[in-house]
Amino acid sequence: MEKFSIKKLVMTGSLAAVTVMAAACGGENEESPENAESGDENGSDVQDLNFPTASTTGTIYPLGSAMANLWNDEMDNVRVNAQGSNGGVENLNMLKEGEGHISFATSGIIWEAYNGERGFTDRQYDDVRIMAGLYYNPNQFVVREEAGIDSVADLEGKKFAPGASGSTPEVESSIILPEYGIDYPGGIEENFVGFDEAIDLMRNKQIDGALIQAGLPTAAVTEMTSTAGGKLIGIDEDVRSSLMEEYPWYSEVTIPADTYENQEEDVETLGIKMMLMTDASLDEDMVYEMTKTFWENLDQLEDSHTIVEQMDLEEATTELADIPLHEGAKRYYEEEGVLEE
Repeated sequence: MEKFSIKKLVMTGSLAAVTVMAAACGGENEESPENAESGDENGSDVQDLNFPTASTTGTIYPLGSAMANLWNDEMDNVRVNAQGSNGGVENLNMLKEGEGHISFATSGIIWEAYNGERGFTDRQYDDVRIMAGLYYNPNQFVVREEAGIDSVADLEGKKFAPGASGSTPEVESSIILPEYGIDYPGGIEENFVGFDEAIDLMRNKQIDGALIQAGLPTAAVTEMTSTAGGKLIGIDEDVRSSLMEEYPWYSEVTIPADTYENQEEDVETLGIKMMLMTDASLDEDMVYEMTKTFWENLDQLEDSHTIVEQMDLEEATTELADIPLHEGAKRYYEEEGVLEE
């Protein structure tokens, strides 16, 4: 698989906090999509859609909030409520149970859910569908400079935050750490916390490192490297090669020098494509319109996060780990010539 290098992102200093709030029309909807309709003041049908995203200090929370605003502004028949979550695994569970309707997850975790593998062995979710492939999510290992850690192998026995339980980083930790001979769980002193808590723990020297998986640049990594004495370490070439052979959804990703404060050199790691997903039961015409609205108004999302610059319609249907597209999204991509009919 070809190496993916994110060339546009070169940052110095701290990343300004992005605060994009979702339009908060309607409360949480725990009904299935077909039962989620409500009438507006004009009597027309409006469908309430819950949109779990991820940690508020990650990449996709502000992105998801901006996407919800876009759909609410541009479409009359949906009311999208973006909300924080623990990330991919929780998002998939919410979609499967009908508590969420649109969400984000990386291709690897969606593949596991769709095929009933690993953490989804007894709860296969074969109705998950892709709306769009978005961008690459690199695994970012951040460690305290004072902790004497120069390689992922040095994390053995250290106090480490692999991610919140059920989150994408936690799944990634369970895959990557054993490649270095580190038992998981047990080979580290685990702190199963989200990004916000990991920042505070590192700042207070209560952990030696954390795995952050989110698009570049990530606010949590910016905080860790600029205010908590953190530095990035990469994944060794032999480990990258081994994992790419075993897990076809991995790609090599370069985090360019100066993406974060005190990062003087490129950092080589592995990334996974971030997906926008939904359930097969969601109405085909509605998903078609949402997909069309998203791609044809991408410029309206650029203020939410620089990650939007990495999104390309031509790549929306590539490297999907053989997960089916939703029929509504598929129709749009066929019309645009992205998919052959």
